[in-house]
Amino acid sequence: MITVFVYGTLRRGEANDIVSAATRHGIATPELLGRATVKGILYDFGNYPGLIPDPSGVDVLGDVYRIDPALVPVLDEIEEVYPGQQGLFLHQQIRVEPLGDGLPRPCDCLFYPITPAAAAQQLVIEGGDWVVHRQNREASSVRVPLD
Repeated sequence: MITVFVYGTLRRGEANDIVSAATRHGIATPELLGRATVKGILYDFGNYPGLIPDPSGVDVLGDVYRIDPALVPVLDEIEEVYPGQQGLFLHQQIRVEPLGDGLPRPCDCLFYPITPAAAAQQLVIEGGDWVVHRQNREASSVRVPLD
């Protein structure tokens, strides 16, 4: 089994929910191990975030799952990570810090950061939580009709 840190659209209830992705492909259900953080800078790309690890960055929140190795190619496809091609996302390992709700200690996880060049001109998500940022952005875009 492999552990993976998801910080954006692969989180539960988001557009590319990791559990739904596994179910669609007939792969064993990922096991949520707990929440964790990594130090980095989180960027808003509109429909999804991108993370660049940075020791001087903020705590970026995500979830850690134990997954069947058969799910990795599916995640690579979602993130458009293909061998021999330069894309927006990379396929790497990172050490995550547990938040005390399931993970007993720091662990190394697969995750999908963005390339540093991709971050140019993108809005930084100051709070480090994609879901909260997306929800706040959507709430602020709702217009109330004037009488």
